[in-house]
Amino acid sequence: MGKADLRRSLLQKRQSISVAEWRERSDRICRHLQGYTSFIQAQTILAYFSFRQEPDLSPLFTNTNYNWGFPRCVGQSLHWHLWKPEDSVQVSTYGITEPLAHAPTIEPANVDLILVPCVACDYQGYRLGYGGGYYDRLLSSPHWASKPTIGIVFDFAYLPQIPLESWDKPLQVVITENH
Repeated sequence: MGKADLRRSLLQKRQSISVAEWRERSDRICRHLQGYTSFIQAQTILAYFSFRQEPDLSPLFTNTNYNWGFPRCVGQSLHWHLWKPEDSVQVSTYGITEPLAHAPTIEPANVDLILVPCVACDYQGYRLGYGGGYYDRLLSSPHWASKPTIGIVFDFAYLPQIPLESWDKPLQVVITENH
């Protein structure tokens, strides 16, 4: 199965999960994440606002021990901004919730961990995204390539292998609701 067919199939499966099951699975992912050393020791964590029933990490965002950063899609790049629960957000042209453009930006040197949303991940850490290449470009740029990464995905989308391209970079860790 090619990337496009695999993506379509997994997105349909993800969107067929009941809200109660989605919430329960997301909460289990949050609990697993809180046990990881790289999460515990981080100060500034880049995350994402759940979109199309991605695992929801929002219960973590009220923890003020961390500086939380969220992306804005600008052209072909992700721009990262600090965000606190009291800050406003907007919905982008892609339908993704983002911080406002004037929110303080985050420099790569200040980032300790990147939580990466995935349509799927394989056992080697390679991810399947939505196909826009935003995270591929980010994670292959020199300023970001050495940052610790954790892929976030539901267990049904954690696969033995996914189709790869030459530019794909593996994530260091993958967390699901089961591990």
